[in-house]
Amino acid sequence: MKHFSPLWSLLPGAALIAGCGNPSKKEAADTTRQKPNVIYLIADDLGIGDLSCYGATKISTPNIDRLAGQGVQFTNAYATSSTSTPSRFGLLTGMYPWRQENTGIAPGNSELIIDTACVTMADMFKAEGYATGAVGKWHLGLGPKGGTDFNHLIKPNTQDIGFDYEYIIPATVDRVPCVFVENGHVVGLDPNDPITVNYNHKVGDWPTGLENPELVKLKPSQGHNNTIVNGIPRIGWMTGGKSALWVDEDIADVITGKAKDFIIKHKDEPFFMYMGTQDVHVPRVPHARFAGKSGMGTRGDVILQLDWTVGEIMNTLDSLNLADNTIFVFCSDNGPVIDDGYQDQAFELLNGHTPMKQYRGGKYSAYEAGTRIPFIVRWPAGIQPCKQQALFSMIDVYASLATLLNHPLTPTTVAPDSRDQLSTFLGKDNTGCDYVVQQNLNNTLSIIQGTWKYIEPSDKPATEYWTKMELGNNPEPQLYNISIDPSEKDNVAATHPEKVKELSALLEQVKAGKNQGIR
Repeated sequence: MKHFSPLWSLLPGAALIAGCGNPSKKEAADTTRQKPNVIYLIADDLGIGDLSCYGATKISTPNIDRLAGQGVQFTNAYATSSTSTPSRFGLLTGMYPWRQENTGIAPGNSELIIDTACVTMADMFKAEGYATGAVGKWHLGLGPKGGTDFNHLIKPNTQDIGFDYEYIIPATVDRVPCVFVENGHVVGLDPNDPITVNYNHKVGDWPTGLENPELVKLKPSQGHNNTIVNGIPRIGWMTGGKSALWVDEDIADVITGKAKDFIIKHKDEPFFMYMGTQDVHVPRVPHARFAGKSGMGTRGDVILQLDWTVGEIMNTLDSLNLADNTIFVFCSDNGPVIDDGYQDQAFELLNGHTPMKQYRGGKYSAYEAGTRIPFIVRWPAGIQPCKQQALFSMIDVYASLATLLNHPLTPTTVAPDSRDQLSTFLGKDNTGCDYVVQQNLNNTLSIIQGTWKYIEPSDKPATEYWTKMELGNNPEPQLYNISIDPSEKDNVAATHPEKVKELSALLEQVKAGKNQGIR
């Protein structure tokens, strides 16, 4: 691991880094201030084409635009995976999720899939004296193997993997149970009305979308026809816990409020907050303040709601004079999807809006729109605003922040796949990663190096069953020059066999773990 001066772990009085490719000659004027706070806000299913700072013209996201204008805005950044659970796993563990079983899309009653022995990014911050919190969407499981018991203290929880505080949505908002969990306890649960959750068969007598379609206010387009909660049919069955059920229209307000509370509580000490929004995942149920405001249906409305959330966090930092000393990272967990299970007219009301921009595929896919994400880093005291075109992967955030804190990642089994890309992360240079590895729904892997992208052969389905999304699976190898063919229309594997061989060998090397621990 490369080690920067201890100044990296302090808030300088002057910028440590200038724009992309232009290192500052200024040195820190004040080395007595505390370490920078870190907020990592990860949106859900947000496309690189969904934001006005990335070129969207049919919708305006002024708060996120301000964040981008004050920070490093990446145009070539990737999540590790094209679905939620593995993407978040890779970020927090620094290990490619495909190295471990059970890192696929987790049901709402999944056990905690991060081993409590794993040294997570939150553990690292805690070791450096940070207050740590997880707020919002979690989707990495809770409780022991065999499933989650929501009626008692849920252990293990996020507090067993480095977080001091949690206020979380266990899985996704379209999966039961539809409750918040705070520090291992379901919020507002009446012990006389225990929760039962099952993903194999119906439990209890609550209506379902399949049996009682007349009771739903949001009809499923595919799947999503199990237990109805708040008029919305979900994936999975639940009964009990009526007093604890969330109201979808209020979720953004609730988790944003909890995030602001965490910041305020820890304003006098360094803090790390991992925040997951439910926006813009289905079901898309905006608060009345945003309903109908985008002109693009509820998918557009919840993008406005997401922008409001970001604005609330920024305003809180401003009001406490914390903005300069806070590294604020904003990104998405994977690429966008239009119809992901409900009849919300998302496709019909796009009106020329392009969530995927010119890229092929989307959520679930091996193609570019599956993992190419909006990614913004703001740290007024430490960076100068710029557009960053360098290749970057979310897997490398862990090691990069470790370098910032001068925190050794030892042994090499800690964050084994994460590499120090701090200079790229903070916009100091535009060299970028040597390569980026991506994963689709079926664990088909692809690798990007320079202008070339290789997708390994796969006999898995060509399209996702429910959404009909192109998955990028093909029995033949695929090779694209994404600098001249960003839409991946022309598979040139047959005419560049040497490049196929080279990238295939590199991918196999990564799979075998030969590059692990190399910072």
